[in-house]
Amino acid sequence: MDPHHLRDEADLAARVAAGPFLLFKQSFRCPVSMRAFDAYRAFAAAHPEIATGWLDVVEQRAFSQAVAASTGVSHESPQALWFRDGHVAWHASHGRITAAALAAATAAR
Repeated sequence: MDPHHLRDEADLAARVAAGPFLLFKQSFRCPVSMRAFDAYRAFAAAHPEIATGWLDVVEQRAFSQAVAASTGVSHESPQALWFRDGHVAWHASHGRITAAALAAATAAR
């Protein structure tokens, strides 16, 4: 299994508690989501010092909905959420997810 693939809410909570964390919510059925996932993977490869993880919104629907409920950020797919100090400090969806946007959002670690 991909080490960046989150399993459940406990997995996410542990990663967020450990420090700044970038979450990517992905649907493998959507071409827009796949393009954004490519940007996320490029960003993660270029910035291995930044903790990241992703979840599949189709296969992990309950988990994805729990993220929306716990963060107060309405669910979208694709969606990126930057957690800092245990809270969402930035989020974006769809075409606003680029490697450059992810780098800018996470610059203030």
